[in-house]
Amino acid sequence: MAGNKNAAPVIIKRKKIIAGGGHHGGAWKVAYADFVTAMMAFFLLMWLLGATNEKQRKGVANYFNPSVAMSPSGAGDGVMGGNTPMAERTANESGTGFEGGRIHAEGPESDTAGAQAQKEAVDKALAAYAGESLTMKQLLPHVVTRVSDEGLVIEVFDLDDRPLFYPDTADPKLVLPQIARMFAVVLDKTPNGIAINGHVRSYPMTMIDNPVWRLSAARAEALRDLMQRAGLPGSRLQRVTGHADRKPVAPDPMSIRNNRLEIILLRKNR
Repeated sequence: MAGNKNAAPVIIKRKKIIAGGGHHGGAWKVAYADFVTAMMAFFLLMWLLGATNEKQRKGVANYFNPSVAMSPSGAGDGVMGGNTPMAERTANESGTGFEGGRIHAEGPESDTAGAQAQKEAVDKALAAYAGESLTMKQLLPHVVTRVSDEGLVIEVFDLDDRPLFYPDTADPKLVLPQIARMFAVVLDKTPNGIAINGHVRSYPMTMIDNPVWRLSAARAEALRDLMQRAGLPGSRLQRVTGHADRKPVAPDPMSIRNNRLEIILLRKNR
C-alpha cells in the first residue's frame, strides 16, 4: 500500500467555527434597525413640535385619544383633522377660513370647495369648544359632519349607551342641551340659514299607532328650541322637518343609530 504510487492522496479540510457568528452574525443588524427607527421617530417628533402651534399639537393628541371622535368622512380627516401647518395660510389665500372669529366661505356658497372649507372650519371650532373640558369632549362622539347638495350637514345621533332622548319620547336627556349649547356657540360664527331634520328608527309593523312621524318632528322641534334658548337667533331657522324612518343610515332599520338629528347650514340657493 505504502509503495503504491498510483493511490489518490487523502485531503483533510479543517473548518473554523466561530461561536456567535462573529462579524457575520445578524443580531447587530436588528439592534441597528431599532436604533434608526427610534431616531427617525425622535426627529419626526422634533419637527412636529417646531412646525405646529399649540392648537395643532392638541389636535395630534386628540387623534391618539380613543375617547374623541370627529368627522370620520370628508375633508378634515387625519391626525390634525385637516389643521396642517399650512392650512390657515392656504385658507386665507383661497378666501376661506377663520377671520375675526367668523366661519365663512367667500364666493358662491354653492361651490363644493367652499362648503368643504366651511366644514373644516366648523370641525375645528367644534373640537376647540369640546376641548375645554373632559365633559365637553364627551359630546364629540355624538357628532359627525359631511357636505351634501344642500350644504354642510352636522349630524348628532344616539350612542348605544348614551341616547339623546328618553325612550320613545321627545324629552331630551342632559347630553342634548349641552350639544345644543355647543352648536349655538359655533354656528353663531356662520352666516348660513339653518334647517333641522329629525330622523328615528323603525318600529315593528304590528304597532297600531306608529309614532315615527310625530316623534321625528317633535325631536327636531326640541333641538330647535334648545338651540334658540342657548342663543341662536330664530331668524336663522329656515325649516324644521320630521322625516320619520324613511332615510335610515344603518343597514338595520330598527338600529338605534337611525335616531339622529341633522343641522344643515344651507347654501344660498337652497
